[in-house]
Amino acid sequence: MRFLTTLSGLFCLFSTTGLAAEFDRPIPQAQSATAEFWFALGSLALIAALVLVQRLVARS
Repeated sequence: MRFLTTLSGLFCLFSTTGLAAEFDRPIPQAQSATAEFWFALGSLALIAALVLVQRLVARS
């Protein structure tokens, strides 16, 4: 058991964050016109589906 304690202590001493690379935060890219078009089309389709479901539920 002492061996494991000594071994874990050595690992704690040798594990430093000084060797780790710095985190570079990603820069968000602008959306293309094509992506905006498909997003708008999908949004309209979702709204249309919600309206249809609401009308279907209201009839019951």
